[in-house]
Formats: sequence, structure tokens, C-alpha cells
Amino acid sequence: MNIRESLEQWEKEYLSPYATLSMNSKGRRREEEQCDIRPVFQRDRDRIIHSKSFRRLKDKTQVFLTPEGDHYRTRLTHTLEVSQNARTIAKALMLNEDLVEAIALGHDLGHTPFGHAGERALNRKCPYGFSHNEQSVRTVDILEKNGQGINLTYEVRDGIRNHQTSGMPGTLEGKVVRLSDKIAYIHHDMDDAIRGGILKEADVPEEIGDVIGYSCGERLDFFIHDIVTTSRGKNDICMSPEVEEAMFKLRQFMFERVYQNPVAKSEEGKAEQLIETLYDYYLEHIELLPDFMLKLYDEGEKPEILVCDFIGSMTDRFAIATYQEIYIPKTWHG
Repeated sequence: MNIRESLEQWEKEYLSPYATLSMNSKGRRREEEQCDIRPVFQRDRDRIIHSKSFRRLKDKTQVFLTPEGDHYRTRLTHTLEVSQNARTIAKALMLNEDLVEAIALGHDLGHTPFGHAGERALNRKCPYGFSHNEQSVRTVDILEKNGQGINLTYEVRDGIRNHQTSGMPGTLEGKVVRLSDKIAYIHHDMDDAIRGGILKEADVPEEIGDVIGYSCGERLDFFIHDIVTTSRGKNDICMSPEVEEAMFKLRQFMFERVYQNPVAKSEEGKAEQLIETLYDYYLEHIELLPDFMLKLYDEGEKPEILVCDFIGSMTDRFAIATYQEIYIPKTWHG
């Protein structure tokens, strides 16, 4: 028995009967020889961490566009916080931590520059639509490694695709990430909003604070404990009705005071216009796309989708620099 097989046996003996075992994975899109050390979900996690799209998350907007200050979240730090929340819950419930971590680390790989502003712009421009969860799956299936993809397991791809409210993952580990994503962004977006002077802790309505706490740390701790306590021994991942109601009220509060705040979002219109302008430009100059995308074009892929692939993969900084290179006149040096 090699190391991987020993670890798979440990999962079978130790993990919850509701956990997803590595040995029971539905497999990959392309069959591969197994690693002799790592179970399949650990291997997926490693592939995601080593991917270019994961590294680019460090310069993609979470909520505040290119903020001045070292402590505001980026899409990368959001991803790490989702992963930490999810692993804490999974460990307490004896679920598969490797699967949870792989889904969490990969869930936003297809996110656009400028956060949801960029996503809205591409969805508006592209006749086939654009959503970051589907783009994350397309990133790992096709776009990574210059068109080869990184060939993840079915379970990780399912969790990535269904991490939003509208989705429902097929594994408990995917459901853990789905909830962990919500509690992570509610927690850290409020923390960033307080740091930016848009909110004060005292602004949280009493009907919410009395249930789940009056500080960011209290609320995050309360959410995680409630999920663990409510889900323990069940073939589901859920919150108690009272806490779930408070979470949705807090989320609505955040939409009213932060996500739709004209001060916090004052630059988003410019960001959307920038993305739309780049979309039109590259649709007219499809030959400027990377070689592997042109190969996909030659094989019949729609140009609108490939332009979304290219622009969606940009960081905030690269999108701005590309726009400047195309449209801003350069100083004449003589």
C-alpha cells in the first residue's frame, strides 16, 4: 500500500459517513495516472495554488477599487479567508478538508478585474452572457496552462460552479464553501467599510446585533459555531433559522450601505466603461489575443467568448495599463 492509499484508507475510517472520500471521486475530464503520495483532492488543491490565475487574484478588486492602503482585502485575501472558514467548519464536522480547500481556493479564479463591476460589464456586452462562477470552471478546464487546463476532479469543479447563492453543490464540502463564501465577504467587507469610514460598528441594527453580535469578529465566530452546531450529524450544511435570517438581514444592510453606496462605488462606472471599451476593441482586433486563444478561435470557439476570456483574466492593473496603451497618447520624446 503506497502513501496515497494509506491516506485514502484513513479517510474511510475516520471521516464522517457524509464526507466525500477521495477514493470515491467521479474522476477527471481526462483520465490520469494516480499520484502515489497525494489523494486526488489534495492534488487539485496543489494545482490551483500553482496556477497563474490564482496568483493574479492578488491584484483583483474585492469591493473597493484599487484602494489606497495596505490592509484592504483583494480577491486573493478574500479567497484565503473563505478557505480558512471552510476548513474550520469541515474539520469540526469531519468532512474532507482537501476537497473543501480545493473548492475554496478555486472558487473565484474566473473573476474579472474590478470585481463585480467588471463582471456586469462583460455580462452586458457578451451576447452569451458572463458569470464568474462559470468562468472559474472554464479557467481550470481550458484556459490554464495555455489552453490545456489543469484537469480537476468532478467534485472540485462542481463546488466551484455552484458556490453562489443560486447554485447547490453536490457534496457537503461544496455546501460548506458556499456558506463560507457568504460569511467571509459579509465579515471582511464590513471590516473594510469600517476602515474606510463608510460604516461604524454602531450602525449595525439592534435586531441583527442582538442575535449574532456587534463586532466583525463576534459575528464571524458566531456564524461558524452555528453552522457546525446546526449541521452536526446531518447530511446537510445549514444554519439555524434565527441566525440565517440575521445573516440575510446583515447582507441586505451591506447592500444598502456599502455595495450600493455612491461614495464606495463612485469609480465603478469608469471601471465598467473601461471594460466595455476593451471588449469592443479586442472584438475588432481578435488577432491580438494570445496564441493559444487564437488556436481555440481556429478550432471554432466564438470570438465574443474568447474576448471575455482575455479581459476576464486581466488584473486591475493590467486592464488599466492596457487601456492606457491603446487609448492614451504618449509623450513625445524626440
